[in-house]
Amino acid sequence: MWDKSKPISGGIPLCFPQFGPGAMQQHGFARNVDWVVCSTSADPNPDDPEPSVMFKLKDNDYTREMWDVGFEATYEVTLRRDKLKVEFCVRNPPDAEAPIDFTAAVHTYVEVVDAASPECLVSGLKGKRYIDKAVDANDLAPEPCAGDVTFGTGLVDRVFQETEPEALLHVGTGAAVSVENTHGWTDTVVWNPHETLDKEGTWKKFVCVESAAISKKVTLEPEKVWRAETNLCVVDL
Repeated sequence: MWDKSKPISGGIPLCFPQFGPGAMQQHGFARNVDWVVCSTSADPNPDDPEPSVMFKLKDNDYTREMWDVGFEATYEVTLRRDKLKVEFCVRNPPDAEAPIDFTAAVHTYVEVVDAASPECLVSGLKGKRYIDKAVDANDLAPEPCAGDVTFGTGLVDRVFQETEPEALLHVGTGAAVSVENTHGWTDTVVWNPHETLDKEGTWKKFVCVESAAISKKVTLEPEKVWRAETNLCVVDL
């Protein structure tokens, strides 16, 4: 049972208003708090072929202890015929006195057959500059990404900057999961903890390929809304 003593690891936790590292807890507070269901597709049309649910979060005493600003955020999940769509929006309220700055990501865990296998890899990032957080969380790696990203030799924790709209995670079955970034997302995070997480091999069962806005902070004026969308689907290779 989730008792809130630790963040959820799995599914698609939200990193907001900080990806990390930074002044507040790692990846911010959005994945640690209760969101309110504000609408579902069952409300106006229970037979909607694309079921969806929208959650809402507003600032409160707990969030203001770490980030003393007002905000409104929504997170909508839609199950389409051939893909899963997730949309994250942040609004700076009309009564705000100043812009707000933040970074964000959707921390997408995807099941793979064996992350240690050479058949498990991420393509679509060749030539992109990245921060290798396993080496230095503050500086770009000396050279751009030379090719596919694999996971068999150690911790992979990379923030790729200004990436293309799509990255492919080859899961080891002859198929891949397409992670498509649209609208507000600018970057892609690739993470697998290897044996830094555990010695039992749990790390071999998943890889995170995350839509993110990290390399440049989002600055949001009063009354403005920032919107970012990710689409996930399975493709045959």
